[in-house]
Amino acid sequence: METFEIHGDMILLNQLLKALNWCESGAQANAVIEDGLVKVNGQKEMRKRNKLTKGTVVEFDGNKVKLV
Repeated sequence: METFEIHGDMILLNQLLKALNWCESGAQANAVIEDGLVKVNGQKEMRKRNKLTKGTVVEFDGNKVKLV
């Protein structure tokens, strides 16, 4: 599992997908979240602007990252 360092208290889920280059655009990030393809801490996450904090694990398309 890879790690991703966030600066500040949190990052939005759709911004994280773009920052990791897992999605090419914000629109694509929003679409994969709406389609239920993203998991946060093992649970399907449908909120595009979910605020993620350190220690959160995000999974998408065979990739897994822990926020530090």
